[in-house]
Amino acid sequence: MKRTILLLALSNGLFAETFTGVITDTMCGKSHNMMAGQPDDKCIAACVKGSSQYALYDGKTVLKLSDQKTPAKFAARRVKITGTLDEKTHTIKVTSMVLSEPRL
Repeated sequence: MKRTILLLALSNGLFAETFTGVITDTMCGKSHNMMAGQPDDKCIAACVKGSSQYALYDGKTVLKLSDQKTPAKFAARRVKITGTLDEKTHTIKVTSMVLSEPRL
């Protein structure tokens, strides 16, 4: 019974976490050197247009994002994401995403 309740809680996102980092893509990760001379957000957009996916780089790890629409407006920006992490796939099931710092 306890296991069923725990599984239900996990599947409903009751144990959501907050992740902070920079929106990137799964191909370039932390370094956007492939498009020298272009801003990071342009590189990310080009990579996602191809076969790459939006991801969060938290300073150590690149984590894929379940939401592939919202990150477009935050490319190369620092964000706070609320969601649950699937350890097997290294994917955050995104509940919400907000800008972590104001644009300069």
